[in-house]
Amino acid sequence: MLVDNGVHGDSRVQKTARSAAEAGWNVTLLGCSPGDSEQNWRIGDAEVRLLPMGGGAASGGGGLRRKLVQRGGLPLALARKARRPVEHAQVRYWLAKEGDRAWRRLEPGLWNYERAFGKVIDELAPDLIHAHDFRMLGVGARAKQRAAAAGRTVKLVWDAHEFLPGARPRRDNARWLPAHLAYEREYVPAADAVVTVSDALADLLRQEHGLADKPAVVLNAPAQSTEGDVPDLRKLCGVGPETPLLVYSGSSSPQRGLDTIVEALPELPGVHLALVVENPSAPHITALTAAERVHAVPYVPADQVFRFLAAADIGVIPIHHWPNHEIALITKFFEYSHARLPIVVSDVRAMAETVRATGQGEVFRARDAADLARAVRAILADPKRYRAVYDGPDSPLPGWTWEAQADRLNTLYQELLA
Repeated sequence: MLVDNGVHGDSRVQKTARSAAEAGWNVTLLGCSPGDSEQNWRIGDAEVRLLPMGGGAASGGGGLRRKLVQRGGLPLALARKARRPVEHAQVRYWLAKEGDRAWRRLEPGLWNYERAFGKVIDELAPDLIHAHDFRMLGVGARAKQRAAAAGRTVKLVWDAHEFLPGARPRRDNARWLPAHLAYEREYVPAADAVVTVSDALADLLRQEHGLADKPAVVLNAPAQSTEGDVPDLRKLCGVGPETPLLVYSGSSSPQRGLDTIVEALPELPGVHLALVVENPSAPHITALTAAERVHAVPYVPADQVFRFLAAADIGVIPIHHWPNHEIALITKFFEYSHARLPIVVSDVRAMAETVRATGQGEVFRARDAADLARAVRAILADPKRYRAVYDGPDSPLPGWTWEAQADRLNTLYQELLA
């Protein structure tokens, strides 16, 4: 199993590794070490190995930016204007010359993953590779090709976490997205099966890549573990049981809209906000917690999340409009649901439609703090009405469990290796 991060905080990857091992597969999960040495631990019966990247992941192109910024003492804004025409020209030239192989020129840092992972995969000699997201697709495809050359058959499952054409570029240059799109297109044909996170994304992937079959949908639903005690969210925030408490759990990047919740708090007297984030001491989180009634607490293990969140009154998803935000029910949506929290979500399509259909929360206009405050007040005025959805005869929760999703993956693995 391959992933392009450090595994910590990636609940889908953790759950996939754990459940595959529980089903009897011999699982080794390879990820990226944050340092210069390999790190090892276990998730249940699955072995985790974080491999040193040896120079940084996908860092190609940084030198051009440094030269432009430093040349003649140009301010950064002017340097960006100066380099954009150059980058667009590079994209046009190399795509015309090399086609989908152009990523090798536009984003050569992608080779760092091959250097770190390739030899280790070959030594493990897997029967099946589960490649998470677009960067690992190429790494898995090349390992499959090398195995075939050596006379071994390896099956490749690509787990597409997002729709890359609709993704926000991870770096501020014009090469990043065209390069990664070319990389993905080159290696999709090597996949023996594709899985993804929603029906809408499955349809987009089939259309984008001309897939013969619609990708299997494996929702980012939480595992139903009840083992062990979980930390007390309210105690960590220093608030009592009578204090109205909003919670946000997950990534704190700007497009997640955390500033909108903070801006809404002055219109919600007495209401507190808990931010459950990977690094509560990060500068941008510290800036948010400078506001009154805002608290930051660290992540808990993936199998504890929904029980940890259940101490709150409302789960908030204030994400901005972005193509990938419109098409999926994201992990925290299911975690809030299993915590039996009413949900306040921005008007991104898939989640807004679901909340309106189930009645489990309220929808507000993205980036509109006043409308978010309106939605929160509506729920606090009658919380039982929204929570009742989870216990009624039409409760969506039974189908929104990782156990149900893991069964689908296990069946897929068995079919591929039959």
